[in-house]
Amino acid sequence: MTRSVKCPSCGRQKARRACPALGQQICPVCCGTKRLVEIECPPDCGYLTSAREHPPAATLRQQQHDFSALAQAMRDLSSRQSELLFLVFTFLNGYETPALQPIMDDDVAEAASAIAATYETASRGVIYEHQPTSAPAARLASELKPLLAKAGSGGGSSFDRDAAVVLRRVEEAVREMHREPALRLLSGQDDRRVFLALLERVMTRTTSDHDSPPDTASSSRLIVP
Repeated sequence: MTRSVKCPSCGRQKARRACPALGQQICPVCCGTKRLVEIECPPDCGYLTSAREHPPAATLRQQQHDFSALAQAMRDLSSRQSELLFLVFTFLNGYETPALQPIMDDDVAEAASAIAATYETASRGVIYEHQPTSAPAARLASELKPLLAKAGSGGGSSFDRDAAVVLRRVEEAVREMHREPALRLLSGQDDRRVFLALLERVMTRTTSDHDSPPDTASSSRLIVP
């Protein structure tokens, strides 16, 4: 009779899977939970490949909800508006905050609302700078504005209208997520950062599926299932 061997990683479960990274048998639990976290799995590991090709049901539900939420934000947008929305999403996902001062979803919604209002008044020929009330939102808005100004260089009132539509969609997407219990439960994140957590998941999947960052012209297609 063959004596069962304990997993060398946890010391509790039975070692049943051959781990090419560790060169020994480990248990299925450690294989699943420590994969690419504590264990540097080689790309040709059969268990890693299988997990990527057949993700758990909970992961699939999460992905479906994520893409559904962002697809809703993109509904009826023109090509230029879709590209601009992706530009804003990319900025938000890579936004670096001062130490101990992370932005929350409310800051994103407030900053988007203030900048949208500025573009809306500009499209009517009125120059007025709307300002967010909270310091994190104001800081976010001040860093997003130059990016939008560069994107809209020479666009005139047409770009002002497009930018206003896109920023209102960002605000709406944040508010809608906080009205959707299923998305909050699936996120497993801080309730104050549900939208930002979703954005991070989707953008990470988008960039990891491509060898190089997508160009602006095709980027909007990448976040729609």
